[in-house]
Amino acid sequence: MTFLVDSHCHLASLSLEGKASDNIDGIIERASRCGVSHFLSIACTSEEFEKNFEIAKKYNNIYLGCGIHPLNLEDEPDWTDERLKTNLLSSNKVIAVGETGLDYHYAPETKDLQIASFVRHIGIALDVKKPLVIHAREAKDDTLAILKSENARDSGGVIHCFTDTVDMARACLDLGFYISFTGIVTFKPSDNVREVVKYVPLDRMMVETDCPYLAPVPVRGIENEPSFVRYTLKYIADFKGVSENELARITSENFEELYNVKLSESYCKTKCSEVSSYKIEKIMDKDFEE
Repeated sequence: MTFLVDSHCHLASLSLEGKASDNIDGIIERASRCGVSHFLSIACTSEEFEKNFEIAKKYNNIYLGCGIHPLNLEDEPDWTDERLKTNLLSSNKVIAVGETGLDYHYAPETKDLQIASFVRHIGIALDVKKPLVIHAREAKDDTLAILKSENARDSGGVIHCFTDTVDMARACLDLGFYISFTGIVTFKPSDNVREVVKYVPLDRMMVETDCPYLAPVPVRGIENEPSFVRYTLKYIADFKGVSENELARITSENFEELYNVKLSESYCKTKCSEVSSYKIEKIMDKDFEE
């Protein structure tokens, strides 16, 4: 059986507007019919974690990550290590620390605050023995310096929604981190991301939606959702010259390895032989244009 994991999504942030089924059940069902069997839903604030936790109670195939996003630090200035550790240890569903990291594109003015938070998250990851989910935008040098100085290699993790350079990817791989790609790889202006896709070996790669953001071509412009990770998978598989089945298998094994979980075939509604022949347009009951 072939698994396909949406390795980074924000289920609690979906607006569900204009969906065939205006609830999470419909979103998960549709994803399952597209062969997406497991999900890692990420929280960027304590409030979002609580919402994610309520969603995940209904589904054994939804895992959780918990952290304070660098762009949400001013919304949650009083977060404590103890509270974050409590959330991270609250359930075996919580498998990742983050989203954390640095974003100098949108918030260069909070650089010092971001760095302090990032360092704390790495320390917490080492304490609770869970890998990091890292957001890094226009902060290459500081990100790498902090990962090295704080011994983040010992926790491991993934650089999600990777949009930096091959040099950045090489340095992250050297530290033992995985690289995860979103629908950005399908965008016409994203030649730099495709260069990284070309460079990163399959056994260090993951695919994600980062939904509700960054819907891939050919559904760009509408709210993203987990089923759309199939478009990103297909694009990268074609680009790398492998089958969708093979890329789904490898990226799922990478997920299992990083997060120390065992995925279950009981959540797969699309058989292995059908993974390459599915028609997401039929499932979505829509026709999309390239």
